[in-house]
Formats: sequence, structure tokens, C-alpha cells
Amino acid sequence: MAKELVFGHQNPDTDAIAAALAASYYLNKKGLDTEAVALGAPNDETNFALKYFGVKTPRIIDKADTKEVVLVDHNEAGQSVSNIKDLTVTHVFDHHKIDFKTSAPLFYHAEALGSTSTILYGFFKKDGIKIPKDLAGMMLSALISDTLLLKSPTTTDVDRQVIKELAEDAEISDYDKYGLELLKAGTDLSKKSEKDLIDGDAKSFQFGNKTYRIGQVNTVDIQSVLARKDALKKEIETENKEKGFAGFLFVITDILNSNSVALYFGDDQTKIESAFNREFKDDVIDLPGVVSRKKQIVPPLTESFN
Repeated sequence: MAKELVFGHQNPDTDAIAAALAASYYLNKKGLDTEAVALGAPNDETNFALKYFGVKTPRIIDKADTKEVVLVDHNEAGQSVSNIKDLTVTHVFDHHKIDFKTSAPLFYHAEALGSTSTILYGFFKKDGIKIPKDLAGMMLSALISDTLLLKSPTTTDVDRQVIKELAEDAEISDYDKYGLELLKAGTDLSKKSEKDLIDGDAKSFQFGNKTYRIGQVNTVDIQSVLARKDALKKEIETENKEKGFAGFLFVITDILNSNSVALYFGDDQTKIESAFNREFKDDVIDLPGVVSRKKQIVPPLTESFN
């Protein structure tokens, strides 16, 4: 019998990969037979962590070949495996807003913590299951990534405690130093195409009766990304047309100064302005202090559109 697959969202970030690895290991220790897989190739940041801790990259899939699956770091069908509607979800571990429907009972744990890996750490601790060094390193990397080294407003006191404990398990003596190396590993954008930039960390959201796309990229030099605005606009408008997005918000985040700017191409630009109480200038809107899509971008957009 095939192993039950465990996976995070499409265009996986470090938490999507690490949480899948952690959930699979945990569930296997609890008697299940699972395999962690990924819905896309790991990004540069995640590859840095995988190499640093000597962890094999999970198998990449588009379609699940098992009837039962486990979701981590997401719950929305539009962000999941292509045949999600044909599958039975047995477990969900997530820290995002809930947009999930099911016809059968399941195990569902959602909590407003900085990362899904933080949530899973609590399960390991509760059940007295030791986390291997390499897995602890991946979970540490996920926590650092999702909270921008504890600078994101999504960071909680639980995250601040767990990061210390995971660093100890991973034998990382200075998690600030490691964390900065990890985050910087994901900011070399010079060799990426415009399509790579907009698709690397993009998710679809339903506002009203339309589908919008929100992409985000981390950098240490916002201006170097804005210098590619014309090429980014062309790629975004092509994607809007081909995939039927009503609009595409591309957020460029400075991880050192915890600020963002965004490009937007599509319908209802005034609703974007209303959400953030700011105006676009040459297709660019300033978002001071904004770093979290989950907490600072999606909620005001949901309110503005609905």
C-alpha cells in the first residue's frame, strides 16, 4: 500500500517543506505510514537549509497518487495539490485563515503561531518524541523564515521560546547569525527571471467573486527589483490573462528594514488603495512596516473587497 502523502502549499517556502518533513516524521512515530513530498521545487532559502542540515529534498509531485493525504501550512484547495477534490484529508496542521470544507471527520489543528513548524514542535514535546538534529534544523529554519527572524508581527511568545529550543536541538549556538545567513540566501534575485520572481512565493485568493494573486519576494535592495518594473508588469499581465486572475499584487519586502512596496496590475486598484489607505504612484504603493502577507496584507484586502 502506498504511503499517505504529507505536503505543504504550492510554490513551497521553507515552512511548507519543513512542516511536511516534521509532520510525516511525527505521524510515523505515532504509527502511520507517511511520506513528505513537495508541490514544487524548493526555493534558494530552503535549499540553503536542506544543504546546511544534510536533508534530502522531498519528492516533488503535482498530483497525489494516494487517496488519503495530510495538509500542512495550508488548507485552501486553490493552494493545494491539483487533484485535492478527489482526496480524503485525514489531518491538517496550519497557521493560516481557514477556508476548508470536508464531508468526513478529520484531525484539524490550526493555531495563530509564527510558523506551522512551531505548532508541530508542540506535538513532539507533548508526546515526548525526540526531534532529530537535522529535522530540528529544518524546523528552526522554517520558524526563522516565516517570522523573519522574529521581526514579523506574526511572531508570538511561543515562537520566541521555541526558537531557542529548536536551536539547541539543531546544535545551532547562534540562531541570529544562522538566521541572517538563511534569509540572505533567499535574496539573490539577480539570476531569476521575472516569471521566477512573481511565481516563487505566490498564492491565489478569492475576494468577492474574483480570484486575485498575491506574490511576495524578499530582498535587501528594493530598488534593484523596482528597476525591473516594466518587465515585471509584462509578465504579470500575461499571467493575469492566461490564468484568469482579476489582479496580481506583487509585494517586495526589505527583510533588513521590515518594510515593503508593492506593484499591482489588474482590476479594482482603488480597493487596493483603500485597504492600505495609500495611493499608487506609477503602479507602486508604499507599505511601511508591512512584512506579513498572512497578517498585514490579506486581512485588509479581504475587508476592502468584501
